Order: sequence, then C-alpha cells, then structure tokens
Amino acid sequence: MHFGRPSNISDSVQNAGPKDRPSRGRGVQSVEVSVRVLSALARAGGPMSLKDISACVGMPPAKVHRYLASFVETGMIEQRRSGTYDLGPLATEIGVAAIARSDFVNRAADRLEELVDETGVTAMLSVWGNQGPTVVRWQRGPVELTTTLGLGSVLPPLRSATGQVFMAFLPRRIVNAHLQQRAGYPDAPLDRTEIDKLLTDIRAAGYAAVDQMFIPGLYALSAPVLNWQGEIEAAITLISRESGLIDPDGAALAALKTLTERTAAAAR
Repeated sequence: MHFGRPSNISDSVQNAGPKDRPSRGRGVQSVEVSVRVLSALARAGGPMSLKDISACVGMPPAKVHRYLASFVETGMIEQRRSGTYDLGPLATEIGVAAIARSDFVNRAADRLEELVDETGVTAMLSVWGNQGPTVVRWQRGPVELTTTLGLGSVLPPLRSATGQVFMAFLPRRIVNAHLQQRAGYPDAPLDRTEIDKLLTDIRAAGYAAVDQMFIPGLYALSAPVLNWQGEIEAAITLISRESGLIDPDGAALAALKTLTERTAAAAR
C-alpha cells in the first residue's frame, strides 16, 4: 500500500521551516518496527518468548514489550499461558484475506459450491503459507463433519492429502527445504526414498488421497490448481466419512480433477 503526499498540499506546509514542518519520521519508524516484530513471529514457526523476539528484531525487551502489548489488545498477537507470544486471530484474518486476492484462489473459491453440489461432500481450498498448507476457504457439504479444521488451519505436509499434493507439485527447492526443516517430526514417518516415491506417484496420478491418515474417520481427496509453469498455486480437497470418496474410478475424483483443470485454464 502506498501513502503519498496529497497533490494539493498547501504552500505553507511545503515551505515550512525545520521547526514548523510536520514530522513523519516517528510514524514511519513505528510502522517499520511493528512490521519487524510481526515478521519475526511469522517466520518463527511457533510461539516466541519476549527475549527471543527482542533478539530477532534487535531491540531492548522493554521496548518490544510495549509493541506486543498493543498488538495483544488489537488481536494481532496473542499471549499464551506460558508467557510466549504468537500471531493472533486478526493476523490470521488479514493473512487469509490477502492470500484470497490471488486470481487463482478467487477462481477456485468461486467453484467450490459447484463442486460440493456435484459431489455431496465438504470441500476446502488451501494455499502454501509460511507454515505449510493453509486453509483459506471452506464449503460445507450437506453432511456435517465433526472436525477442528477451519480457516487458517495448517495441514501436515505428508499425512494429509492437501499437504501431499503441495509437496508433489511445489518447486523442488521448496520441498527440500521444508523436509529438511521438519526432519524427525511425527508427521514425517517416511524416509527420503519413500517420500520421493510417494510424491512421484502423486505427480503421475495428478491427485492425492488419504485413508483416515490425518483425522480418524475422515477420508480426503486433493488435486492441484497449477499455474502456467506447472507449479501449484492452490489445492482443492474433498472430505467425507465415506471410503468411496477415494475410489480412483469414482465420480468424486472425476469431478475434482475436471474442476481444478478448468480453474487453472481460466486463470492462465
């Protein structure tokens, strides 16, 4: 967002001396510091202590604490019971809204209701965020599902159908960095050879399916929305309690792949 000086600013202000000219440094500096604090939390991958945030932004803890207190009041940051800080609900709302302005995301979101009507199951739209696959749209099917998933939820990259699709169609440098970062995590039970084979199979098939792997009792089917370089911009995922959802010859998969291909073609 650009903030410029109004073109009709008065001559008295333009020609003001050093003592009379309005000071803009303090306001700009405050914004810059605020962005540094938020960026530190966004890149951390989880809650941070006041000491760690201070070290990241290169400021005294007392000064950082004043910024954090204001952010907590507005909902941009939340303070955990442990005393650590993390991004709050307002930060999630703003982040999801910004992502949703992507042309690929908008076109995919516009088709979710159509997909739900055709398949009769719940659909969600996800993008790759700084923490991994992140849900940005949710279209409920006629059969209510009991799940903690919702807008802003981050899905595991290897145990969820959505995550597997992203890992299969993201640029290799991003996949390698993410796997290295998450080495030894409980959601990465496979060794690298097994992971490479899994992702190769998904790329060949054009979709991923999981059998109650992430959430017991739920089946998921996910396909990518690809850009003109063949890289994933978003993933559309269907969720159901019925195992028939992941039938490779089923109507749900055919409807999902048709929709993702049409969405990608329209956005290119």
